[in-house]
Amino acid sequence: MTTILLTGFEPFAGDATNPSGDSVNTVAAGWRGPERLVVEVLPVAFDAAAARLRALIAVHRPDVIVATGLAGGRSQITPERVAINLADARIPDNDGAQPVDLPVVLGGPAAYFATIPVKAVAAAVADAGIPSAVSYSAGTFVCNEVMFTALDAASPGVRAGFVHVPYAREDAPAGAPSLPLADIARALEIVVRTCVAVVEDLSTPAGSLH
Repeated sequence: MTTILLTGFEPFAGDATNPSGDSVNTVAAGWRGPERLVVEVLPVAFDAAAARLRALIAVHRPDVIVATGLAGGRSQITPERVAINLADARIPDNDGAQPVDLPVVLGGPAAYFATIPVKAVAAAVADAGIPSAVSYSAGTFVCNEVMFTALDAASPGVRAGFVHVPYAREDAPAGAPSLPLADIARALEIVVRTCVAVVEDLSTPAGSLH
């Protein structure tokens, strides 16, 4: 049976909620298979999140790994194409750590490309009427840490990647771009099912000028 690992994050930076964690739990509650879905809400902490993710991968041996996190300020569902081997935190994580110019994995490569079909994912979500686009920067905070760790820990042949989501409309700060939480959860289920169904990504332009 195909096993999927889907992760979100707990709240951070003073927010009461995190739509990534809320949405993955919603996906889990409505999951009807046939694949086995493992869902986890990770701590927003560099060391703890990376260690927990590696443990989950070792125990469950997933075929597909989709990690998700909040990108406040974005208005779309954005599958990430690149994770870089750099932790450079503008704010402390939830454990108070604030690494500056440190590698995610000592001696690791400078970057990893996602192995999920990011263009097909963005297209499938957009086709469902939910704004989506490929992103080329997962940042340098815990989201990037988790994406890099997933790709570093994944066995050959495992598809792994990361998807950023906007604020949920129900809890968004005033004036911040957002989507309804139900749409975010629906988008993440589409992401997961696309990652299972699509082996070879679309050969269509999805680049950025800046």
